[in-house]
Formats: sequence, C-alpha cells, structure tokens
Amino acid sequence: MDIKTAQHDVQTTFVHGSIGQIVSGLIWLTSAALGTWVGERPAILTLVIGGMFIFPLTQLGLRLVGRPTGLPNGHPMNALAMQVAFTVPLNMLLVAPAAMYNINWFYPAFMLIVGTHYLPFIFLYGMWEFAVLAALLIFGSVGLVFLGPESFTPGGWITGVILLLFALWVQVLKK
Repeated sequence: MDIKTAQHDVQTTFVHGSIGQIVSGLIWLTSAALGTWVGERPAILTLVIGGMFIFPLTQLGLRLVGRPTGLPNGHPMNALAMQVAFTVPLNMLLVAPAAMYNINWFYPAFMLIVGTHYLPFIFLYGMWEFAVLAALLIFGSVGLVFLGPESFTPGGWITGVILLLFALWVQVLKK
C-alpha cells in the first residue's frame, strides 16, 4: 500500500478527523464551563480524565454515524496513530509544574501539548489543515501566557471553539 492510499484510508475512516475534534472540543468546552462556573479542580479533572476517553468516544461517534470505528488490523498507519496518541499523556507531565507555578497556565500548557500533538497528523491524515490547527493552538498557548489575561479559563474556551470550528471546516472543505 502506498502512502497516499494509507492516508486516504485514515481520512475516510476518521471522517477527516472531524468526529475526534468534535469530541475533543466538547470536552474542552465542558472543562472551561466548569472552570468558569464551578472551580479549577473540576475543570482540571474533566480535561485530564475526559481526555483519556477521547478515542473511545470518537469510536462511539463513528459508530453512531455508521462508520467503521478504526483502521483494519495490519494497516500501516495504525502504529503511527498509536505513537501519536501517547505523546499527550507523556507530555502532560509538564502541565502539572506549569499549573503549580501559575494556575492560569494550565490551559495554555495543555494547548501547547495538544497543538504539537497535531503536527504528525499532517502526515497521518495527509491533510495540511492539521498544520493550521496545530499553529493556532501552539501560538495561541504562547500568546495566552505572555499576552493574555490573568484568568484561568480563556485557553479552555478558545481551544474548545477552535476544535469545533476545525471539525466544521474540514467537513465543509472536504465535501
């Protein structure tokens, strides 16, 4: 199988990444809402624990829209997808010290991790659009730390909206 065919399989199976971005965006927005109206601890727990369920919830979403829930066994992109998935939990070890230094850096630190996590998606999906998503999250995180308000939730709200808009964008663009 050539790379273009393998990338097409990923795009087709995962609906250009839109279902996963919807799931992720909703988790980020739920976390931001809790951070705004309930407290920092529930917001943090929601994003961390909810993040662990992104792939199973994406599979459920795919099933609900009548799509396959994953690539076939032995597909050449399966190994890369798994490696990319593990970058987020491993890099989350950096979120704790950043948030302990300044609680308002929790979402920007997470944004940076998720943004860099999307860089390999450019190859995995064969979609330049993931470079735009990665850049928005990476530069948005840096901007919030250095230029943003001293407030806990803006990064959560911004990321949730960006992820949902990305899902909409790739659906409109790829039809």
